Amino acid sequence: MNGYRKQAEIRWSDIDANFHLRHSVYYELGAFARVSFMTENGLTPFLMQQEKTGPILFREECVFKREIHFNDTVEISTELLKATPEMDRWTMQHEIWKNGNTLSAVITVDGAWIDTVKRKLTVPPPSFREVLERVPKAASFSFITKKGQ
Repeated sequence: MNGYRKQAEIRWSDIDANFHLRHSVYYELGAFARVSFMTENGLTPFLMQQEKTGPILFREECVFKREIHFNDTVEISTELLKATPEMDRWTMQHEIWKNGNTLSAVITVDGAWIDTVKRKLTVPPPSFREVLERVPKAASFSFITKKGQ
């Protein structure tokens, strides 16, 4: 597993009627890892509110590989797959591993930044770009143009 990593506990409420992790929890774990990375690097929800700029997702896709159960331990990685040089558009990928050695899911998200007042896409402030530039890059990382996304 590469990139930034975050551990999470599986709660009883995360389990579905088949006694494995509900599909929506995989997406929640990806969001948990993304927001944890940003917060730990100074890009807090309070700062986003002050700057009137927040993240927005265009696409979120999960490929489910193995079931996760109540007593499993999970670790979520975060890597940047591609981004514009301004970091106003980006694609991140999360891998969810259970019990340290079993890849259970791969989540890919395409996102950008929105001006929360104008409700329009925007280029993030320099401090936001600096944080996104610190997201570990995938081996296949590439810069993209907006037209090429």
